[in-house]
Amino acid sequence: MIEARLEAAFLKALEKHASIRKLVKNKVEMILENPVSMGESLKGNWQGFYSCHVKRNFIIIYLFCEICRKKGDDAVILCSDCGTTPDQTVKFVLPGPHDQAYGAH
Repeated sequence: MIEARLEAAFLKALEKHASIRKLVKNKVEMILENPVSMGESLKGNWQGFYSCHVKRNFIIIYLFCEICRKKGDDAVILCSDCGTTPDQTVKFVLPGPHDQAYGAH
């Protein structure tokens, strides 16, 4: 079973977007069922992360620890808890409007 970790920034941003909290929750559940096929692999400053649309202009940015390590992206992302986080973990980093979410990193 895949574990979900909601980062502090994810929870804080979700408070600002309370009107779509239920949509985000449903999408999180879908991502946990199949994190690789649900998301789009990102590049550049977001190397190692995935994004998934909640609605047309609203996305969730996340990473799947197993794939991050397999691709060697853990050497770029450098999560402080990487050594103690199981492979079967999805870290939800940020929800938000498309342009704002990508600009936050």
